[in-house]
Order: sequence, then C-alpha cells, then structure tokens
Amino acid sequence: MDLYEKYKKAASAVKSSSAMVITAGAGMGVDSGLPDFRGDRGFWKAYPMYERLGLSFVKAANPVHFAMDPPFGWGFYGHRANLYRETEPHQGFQLLLSWIEKFKLSCFIATSNVDGHFQKAGFSEEQVYEVHGSIHHLQCLNPCSDAIWQNSENIPIDHSSMRALHIPRCPHCGVTARPNILMFGDFSWLSDRTDRQRVSFRQFLHQHQEDQIVVVEMGAGTGVPTIRRLSESMGSRRHTTVVRINPREPNISFPHISLPCGALEGLKGINKYLE
Repeated sequence: MDLYEKYKKAASAVKSSSAMVITAGAGMGVDSGLPDFRGDRGFWKAYPMYERLGLSFVKAANPVHFAMDPPFGWGFYGHRANLYRETEPHQGFQLLLSWIEKFKLSCFIATSNVDGHFQKAGFSEEQVYEVHGSIHHLQCLNPCSDAIWQNSENIPIDHSSMRALHIPRCPHCGVTARPNILMFGDFSWLSDRTDRQRVSFRQFLHQHQEDQIVVVEMGAGTGVPTIRRLSESMGSRRHTTVVRINPREPNISFPHISLPCGALEGLKGINKYLE
C-alpha cells in the first residue's frame, strides 16, 4: 500500500470514529522548530556547550543538578522553558482541532512532551494527560510539601556557560524549586498532578470502551517507548485503530496504519481526504 492509500485509510478511520485519542512524543515538536534530542549527537547539536562538557541528555536532565548546582540545573531547564514559551505550535495542532470540531469527536491527549503546546494550541487543560509532567509547573526540590504551582518565573540564561541568572525558590520553605517533570534518576518528582490527569484519561477510555476510537500517534520513538506502548495497548482494544506517524520508526502491526513521515506532513496528508 503506497503512502496516499494509507492517508486515505487513516482519513476513513477518523471519519468513522466517535472518539479520538492523540498520542505524541518529542517528534511532534520538530515541525514547530523545537530541537530533536534523538541520540547524543542530536542533543549536542541543540546544546553544543554540553558536548564540550561531555554531558549527554540523560546526564543533563537529572534532578541532582538542582541540588548540587542550581544555576547549572536551571540553565538547561530555564532555557527549555523560555524556548517552549517563545515557540508557536505548528499547523498540525490546528488540523487536529478542526477534525474534532468537524466530526464532533470526543478527544483526549496523552503526551510525553513537557512543553505545554497542546494547551497553547487551544486544547483544554482537562483533556491532556502529560505522562512526564510539565515544565510550566514547579515544585519544591526537597519537597517540603505536595504543592505544585504555575511556573511564572522569568529565567535569563548566560548562553556562554548555560547557567541561569535567576533561581526559582519554593514559596513555602525557600529551597530551590524545580520543574514538575519526571527526570532521569529522579528522586523527588511529585506525580499528583499527572496522577489526576491519568485518572481522567482512564475515565475517558472507560466511557468510550464500546465506541469506535482512532488513535493518532505522532513522533513517538523507541528510545523512551512510553507513548508507543500506550498507543499499542489501546490498539489491542476492540473498535480501535492506531495511526502511527513517524519518519524513522513507523512500523505497527496490521490492521493499524503506518505513515512513514513527520507529524505535520502526515496530518496534512490525511487532511486532504477529509476536506
């Protein structure tokens, strides 16, 4: 089956469904201009300072830096927070919203991305499950309590050293604050907000267990396979079709649909058969 036949088949799955689950990994943000951290080389292309320091993404994205050297820890995460705020979500987000409206689809999003771009694009906070948390929320490093609060901090960065010039503090105890994100080797992440989102997501699936569901997965690789596994788990349910959009790792078993392209290209391809 050629790519255009696959677009047509995916469009048919969208039109024949009453609910849509959107699953997205890091590749979803590439079309918005966000860096691709695939492998150390991809990470170092975005952050050459860390290559000079010999730090991989796994080592840079570790909460130990907030405890041992807060300006260094916030150098990386402060830069990412600023980048996500400044970057506009690509057109694919609006295409998804238009399908939801046009075909009157119930919808929920499950994403490993911490950038908040689904909410920024116009999806409701109540329909998003951020499996690794959000950079737009903070918590105490210790933590001194279960408090999770909005990240309204302005964090200037010295790009020559990738060190933050301002360190957010916990408003309750004054200790360094950290993003409410599940990091590598994490020892203090508060999962309460994400847990509530997961409960809402499970309720959504339960409510639609007898309905036809289309799962549109974008940019979810095998390096951290959380999202791929979630999509495949849903794909094992009755009345569910998974559309996997991935330029490097598109394979998925029949009867699901594999689109070997980027997120925006794939969504545009499907949209041609929905107009």
